Amino acid sequence: MQDLNAFLEPGQLVTHPDQPDWGTGQVQSNINGKITVNFREQGKVVINGFRVCLVPVFE
Repeated sequence: MQDLNAFLEPGQLVTHPDQPDWGTGQVQSNINGKITVNFREQGKVVINGFRVCLVPVFE
């Protein structure tokens, strides 16, 4: 399996492709495919980077 989010670093902004109502989130950590993101409307969520490809946000 391939980590679809290996390029993400703490501080980057992302959205979850299947949860648009969560809003924009900020990556807190990315360790061995486990990405912790603090979303504006959902709070802190740990995402499996092998199953979900987060979408970077460039403002």
